[in-house]
Amino acid sequence: MRIHVVFATVGRAELLARTVDRMADQSRPPDGIVVSATRPDDVRGIEQGRVRAEVLFGEKGLCRQRNRALRLLAGRSDIVVFFDDDFVPHNDYLAVIEETFAADAGIVGATGELLADGIHGDEIPFEAAAARLDAHVVPSAASIRRREALYGCNMAVRLSATEGLWFDEALPLYGWQEDIDYTYQLSRRGRLVAGERLTGIHLGTRSARSPGKRLGYSQVANLVHLWRKGTMQPKLGQRLLAQNLASNAVRSLFPEPHIDRRGRLLGNLIAIGDWVTGRIDPRRVETM
Repeated sequence: MRIHVVFATVGRAELLARTVDRMADQSRPPDGIVVSATRPDDVRGIEQGRVRAEVLFGEKGLCRQRNRALRLLAGRSDIVVFFDDDFVPHNDYLAVIEETFAADAGIVGATGELLADGIHGDEIPFEAAAARLDAHVVPSAASIRRREALYGCNMAVRLSATEGLWFDEALPLYGWQEDIDYTYQLSRRGRLVAGERLTGIHLGTRSARSPGKRLGYSQVANLVHLWRKGTMQPKLGQRLLAQNLASNAVRSLFPEPHIDRRGRLLGNLIAIGDWVTGRIDPRRVETM
């Protein structure tokens, strides 16, 4: 079984170099590493690490960058593992991936049960994540559970099940909810699973993410786009929309130092205005 790891990255060269270098510690080494970037500055320093990566350059945008990697790996890989550049996997991650996919041909996608996720609070330092993972013992046996979609910061897909399936490039830049869209469609072709033996830590690094107004627009526009496609369950979309609007409105009064709540709220309101007037389009964030 050929397993390749893909990192889509922009503007975080120092962090990328550390996460790519740590792939050398995997108990089951990857058969290849692909870094999909936008310019040489994105990958400065990775050549000094313990592993070698194949680097692609092209247009900015998470979906575009991942699609470039998928095109490159067609016919060359069996399992593609997508890691965010701020995700630190347990050193047995790829070994568990291989075991999981080999055990059941009906499994087409898998994601980890995280030990911690900095996206929901303060971002986690790389050193702290690495130390916690090094001390964590993966259980020798644990049940896996079915998922309706996978978490984009760490997800593996069986390439033979992805023919004709691409990340939606109408979701530009950071791509918000692109993982739900892609893996919900993948779930129609087989089982998606998660389990405790597959784990890691998402640092939740804020640098290089979309500015507040752009993200706020995407929080509405991307949901509307996916509703229309039929790849976002209405109840989930309604819950996400309500949560984001409420959080941005309330916390804009006393915003967290690392989150542009007022910018997000402004983006939310602009998108709602576009929705009401029939002009809403996720791609508008590219000109904001």
